[in-house]
Amino acid sequence: MGEQENNKTGGGNNAMAVADEASAAAAKEKGRGAADPRLQGISDAIRVVPHFPKPGIMFNDITPLLLRPAVFKDAVDMFVERYRGMGIAAVAGIEARGFIFGPAIALAIGAKFIPLRKPKKLPGDVFSESYVLEYGTDCLEMHVGAIEPGERAVVVDDLVATGGTLSAAIRLLERAGADVVECACLIGLPKFKDFYKLNGKPVYILVESRK
Repeated sequence: MGEQENNKTGGGNNAMAVADEASAAAAKEKGRGAADPRLQGISDAIRVVPHFPKPGIMFNDITPLLLRPAVFKDAVDMFVERYRGMGIAAVAGIEARGFIFGPAIALAIGAKFIPLRKPKKLPGDVFSESYVLEYGTDCLEMHVGAIEPGERAVVVDDLVATGGTLSAAIRLLERAGADVVECACLIGLPKFKDFYKLNGKPVYILVESRK
């Protein structure tokens, strides 16, 4: 969960490879489009809870989706189809609901899973990155040594609203030398469709948030 309350580069060959992968991803997106029947099922399985956890918040609850194995599998499969074959070495999941989707995606594409946790949840040496919320600040932490310089990573969370949490996750990984390829979320505001970018990184969402 990140935002419900705010509803190694090299030479020319590397650049060409990244461009080719971006083109391939765009082609996948165009080919899949809104016509993919799995998207409607995913959207229908998300429940909107008004005024939770506080007045004015329209909470997108993914619990009903998790209770429907076929729909849950569809969501994971759509992310796996996008990232398989892209040389992703790590999937970084944001606490807490990024932990639901991230490990399944990582296992399916043969990548490691890196938990990005709230402060004082990880033992040992960590990188920390603070970010601003609507009413204060928060922080994400990651183990030192969890990712190697130049390794390609995808950041996963359940929902993107303002992008603050995802931006912090990108900065955290880049401080360790990671090459962040993209951010992936189950749900996002409409502005995050059509290859919206945060910190220069594309944001990929499956369905728009409901009101």
